[in-house]
Amino acid sequence: MASPYIEIPVGDRKVKVSNPDKVYFPERGYTKRDLVEYFLAVGDGIVRALGDRPTTLERWPGGVFEGSRMATREDYARGQAGLPGEKFDAFYQKRVPKGAPSWVRTARITFPSGRTADEVCPDEPAVVAWAANLGTLTFHPWPVRSGDVDHPDELRIDLDPQPGTDFSDAVRVALGPVRDLLDELGMEGFPKTSGKAGVHVYVRIEPRWTFTEVRRAALAFAREIERRVPAEVTSRWWKEERGEQVFLDYNQNARDRTIASAYSVRPLPHAPVSAPVTWSELADVQPEDFTIGTMPARFAEIGDPHAAIDDRSFSLEPLLELADRDEREHGLGDAPYPPNYPKMPGEPKRVQPSKARDD
Repeated sequence: MASPYIEIPVGDRKVKVSNPDKVYFPERGYTKRDLVEYFLAVGDGIVRALGDRPTTLERWPGGVFEGSRMATREDYARGQAGLPGEKFDAFYQKRVPKGAPSWVRTARITFPSGRTADEVCPDEPAVVAWAANLGTLTFHPWPVRSGDVDHPDELRIDLDPQPGTDFSDAVRVALGPVRDLLDELGMEGFPKTSGKAGVHVYVRIEPRWTFTEVRRAALAFAREIERRVPAEVTSRWWKEERGEQVFLDYNQNARDRTIASAYSVRPLPHAPVSAPVTWSELADVQPEDFTIGTMPARFAEIGDPHAAIDDRSFSLEPLLELADRDEREHGLGDAPYPPNYPKMPGEPKRVQPSKARDD
C-alpha cells in the first residue's frame, strides 16, 4: 500500500510530503508536516542563511526519540560508524540524494581528502521543504557560494561552552570581548543562538582568501580573546586542556567543517532552533525560547534580524596581520586540525598532550 502524502504549494512548485502525520518530536507532538510548515514560515530567513551555498543535510528520518543517536564526523573519522551491530538513527547527507527534483541545484565541493561531491545548494523555500520531507532537521552550509567554492565569504565565530560553563557564559563573552574586538577591527558581527548551549557570530568577508587563511584569521581572533579574558576563554583544541571555559572553535572555519545554519532545527526533544538575534536581545534570551512552535510568530512580527548581513563584507587583513604578530612576537604558529584531516603544513603534532607525555 502506498504511503499517505500531501502536496504543499511553494511558490511555483508543489512539494510532496509523505507520511505528513508522522510524529518527529514526541515530547511536543510535532509532526513532519509541522516541520515542513515551520521551514516555510521562516522561508526568507533560512534561504538567506543557505542561499547559493553547498549544504550538508543532517537527516533524522525516524524523528527524535529518547535514545536516538547520530553518527558524528568523529565516528566516521575513527572508523566507529557502520560497524556490525552499530545503529545510528540519523546521518549526514553530503551528496545530493538520488531522485532529487530537477529544480534542486547542486554545487561541487572538494573534501580535505581530495574527494569531491555534489551537494545540495538551496536557493528557494521549495528546496528547504523538499529536504525537510527527507527528514532534514539541521542544514549545514559551507561558508562559500556556488560560484567560488574555494574562497569563503563568511568568518564564523563559534563560542562553545565546556563542562562547568553554560549559555550565559557564552553570551557574556560574546557581548564583551568578542563584540569589542569586532568593533576594533571595524567588522560587523551577526549573533545567533546555536540552538543548544552555544552562541555563533557570523561576519561576512570578502571572498579573497583560502580556507587555510580564513582559519588562520579565526585562530588569531580566538587567541586574542583568550589573552583578554584568560580565565573565561580558551582556544585550546584538546578537551583535556580547556577546563571550565568557553572554547572558541577556530576549526569551524576549516574546509568541510560546518555549523548549523540560522533557523535550523536541532535534534532535541523540544525542537529548538538556531535563532538569529540582535546584539541588544542577546543578553535576555535563552535557547529554549526558540522552537519550531514559537519561531513562526516571532518571524512574522519582526522578520529576520540578519536581514542586513549581506549588505557589507569586510577584509581579513587586520586579523591576518594579528596572526603574523602572534607568530613573530609570541612564537604562536598553527594549531591542530580536526582528526579527519591530512597532516597540514606547519601543523604541530596532532596528539593530545597526555598521550604525548606518556609516549
